[in-house]
Amino acid sequence: MKRNKNNAIFLFRIAIPFTMLIYGFDKVKNGTGFIGDLMEQYGLPVFLANGVFIGEIIAPLMLLIGFRTRLAGLILSVNCLLAILMAQTQNILTLNQFGGWSLDLLFIYLVAGIAFYYSGAGKHAISTSHSWD
Repeated sequence: MKRNKNNAIFLFRIAIPFTMLIYGFDKVKNGTGFIGDLMEQYGLPVFLANGVFIGEIIAPLMLLIGFRTRLAGLILSVNCLLAILMAQTQNILTLNQFGGWSLDLLFIYLVAGIAFYYSGAGKHAISTSHSWD
């Protein structure tokens, strides 16, 4: 069977950002109050909570269309790392009610972002010639 890495990257460029966008749409609908409270707890300006829109809407859209995919993957990973460090540190060593790791989805997003950073967009993308593609 012939391997086609470009098709595999394309499938991941659909699945990962689509599911992340749902989190971003929730922030649009319900606001970033929880994140703003976290920022305040860490002594950071509350307006930085709006950065979640970059990590949960803009970067996933960039991934979906294949525009600056490596940059978008990096942004996605940083977004997830910050979510783990700021909101989920108490769950790093815990299991959920089904016996899985409590941070499994965040970890998958983080690693997927790193993978996009290393792989780029593949050939099925809007932009393929820039170094961030």
